[in-house]
Amino acid sequence: MSFNIPAAKPEAIQLNDEFDFYQLLSPDGLISICGYASLLSERSARTTFPYLINYRVAKLPGFRRVFAAVAPIFFERGIANLETKEFSGLCVEPYEGETLIITVFEIQKSEIPAFIKREHEFRFLAVLPESLDGKPFTNSAVLCARSNDEELFHRKCKGNKDIFFQNYERHNIDSFWPDDILPCRVYLRHCVLAAKNLGDEAYNNFLDHTFLGDRKTTIREYLAMTGAGIMEEEPPESLKTRYGG
Repeated sequence: MSFNIPAAKPEAIQLNDEFDFYQLLSPDGLISICGYASLLSERSARTTFPYLINYRVAKLPGFRRVFAAVAPIFFERGIANLETKEFSGLCVEPYEGETLIITVFEIQKSEIPAFIKREHEFRFLAVLPESLDGKPFTNSAVLCARSNDEELFHRKCKGNKDIFFQNYERHNIDSFWPDDILPCRVYLRHCVLAAKNLGDEAYNNFLDHTFLGDRKTTIREYLAMTGAGIMEEEPPESLKTRYGG
């Protein structure tokens, strides 16, 4: 297992339980969520959060995107390739000097427990996004950031090997945060198309500020190395809405 974890930015606050989330609620009972991967697509976001409101584009300084997160859901949906190690999803981690183009939207207080359960592998951070012209938001937003295997096992899985097996080891996964896996092809294509649909700034930001697990190879470089195949592959019919860009 890999136990390395980047420290949170000083101004980012870790959310450890449901009560911490409630401290971020606006007066009208809404909480802001950051999207940096599949949630760059509003259509895809609405398959997960059908009642989201105020979907918009923003900036998040001090973080970078990395394809270094195992996604068990890709195995369940039949789009993971264990042989080629193409089964990585995206995470973000603190990194000084980087700025991400993200999306931000609001959900209801009642949706928080399901959100925590669905994204339980991640560290939850309260961060302050900015508008595209650099003006800080009034309210903090929740960001799903890279965690580590030790925290996942002891805090998220409560030290229970059965829970860990049910979610990970049954897919031949012994580490959730390895650095030597490659992007799930369908998922990568979806994220690239979603960023492109947001405009040139978001598209170029995704290509040049999203990295493989080596933290050196950008997605622009990776797509150039792998040829046009990934971007030409259609998702399975059942996933065309969720992963259609």
